[in-house]
Amino acid sequence: MASRMGSEAPLGLFEGHGIELEYMIVDERTLDVAPIADLLIRAESGQVDEEVERGRFAWSNELARHVIEVKTNGPVASLTGLAEGFQAELRRMEEHLAPLGARLLPTAMHPWMDAAREFEIWPHGSREIYEAFDRIFDCRGHGWANLQSAHLNLPFADDGELARLHGAARALLPLLPALAASSPCLEGRISGYADTRLDVYATNARKVPSVSGSVVPEPITTRADHDSLLASIYADLAPFDPAGILRHEWVNARGCIVRFDRMALEIRLLDVQECPQADLAIAAAVTGCLKALCDPDPARQVRLRALETPRLARLLRATIRDGERAWIDDADYLIALGQDERPRQAAELWSTLIDRDVRSQTEDTRLRSALDVLCSEGPLSSRILRRLRTVTPAGREPSRDALECVWRELADCLREGRMFRAEA
Repeated sequence: MASRMGSEAPLGLFEGHGIELEYMIVDERTLDVAPIADLLIRAESGQVDEEVERGRFAWSNELARHVIEVKTNGPVASLTGLAEGFQAELRRMEEHLAPLGARLLPTAMHPWMDAAREFEIWPHGSREIYEAFDRIFDCRGHGWANLQSAHLNLPFADDGELARLHGAARALLPLLPALAASSPCLEGRISGYADTRLDVYATNARKVPSVSGSVVPEPITTRADHDSLLASIYADLAPFDPAGILRHEWVNARGCIVRFDRMALEIRLLDVQECPQADLAIAAAVTGCLKALCDPDPARQVRLRALETPRLARLLRATIRDGERAWIDDADYLIALGQDERPRQAAELWSTLIDRDVRSQTEDTRLRSALDVLCSEGPLSSRILRRLRTVTPAGREPSRDALECVWRELADCLREGRMFRAEA
């Protein structure tokens, strides 16, 4: 269900990256969702395949028929120059979509989609998997039908590397919405959450709560820990899935999951951005911070592993709601990240971490430029809201025309490979 990470000898920590980006297909004229991902795939390959391989990249669909995923076709050694490769794939997609009267739309949620009415499940290939999800959880809600993410896969070679990488990722997860939120609107209104995708994602499996847990995962240091967690999820699913269709490690819906089928950790909490340049800049920031947190110093590792899941989940809820304005006030958490105990907003913390761990390590000048926008103007959600407020009377919800104007520019940003700015 995602990009492959190493089918031969496993890669070590940070020796590769797997990137997956999801986009909506929409009607060119109205920007309403267009459930034609299968037509796009057929236009490229001549048939509706599970996956279309295109050299370094691949295309696929998962669950919702209006969503297309483009991903690295296996691990890549460096993020440098990768945004241009993704941009070329998007141009190819739009060449096929233009005759169909459609185009691609970025951001993690469609701002006015009626999920119950407009959702169409993928009817091809592994449809029995999607039908099982639909039967158990009812995929017509926004938490299944209307959310687009960016996944970052990072390798590990053994249990020791897994323990360090998973511990670092658990610690960083609560900060991710403060950098990557791109979903401030839902059903034609401002939702009140910087990251509405994660707000609905957190409860989409509530019928079987262990599937997503607290979104922030429990500590995992060995394969035995991982297998024990999966066994508990499978047991809870069994009454609803007696045939075991969902008995695979990808059914674990926490914010980062271990994928032993590719010897990688998959981070799932990132909203997709307005263009690959922004997604790759965020991937570079996350990777740089994780490298620093994977320092094998025993004292550092003890502090990270001591971070309790409920405390991390509380911080995550704050950034889902408030984005970069969320207050990070847990002293033990700040110390584990190498900071002093002083409470601060997430924006300040990210700026410090990027200056310390990321900027000088990022060779790609376009990614550094995107990081500058993220640090100076905030995540895409905040930039979208500031733009909407310039055309919306105080105290009123944005009009459909205002939403369409902003999202049409976002679609142009995706097409042209440029950042969306708060000021027009």
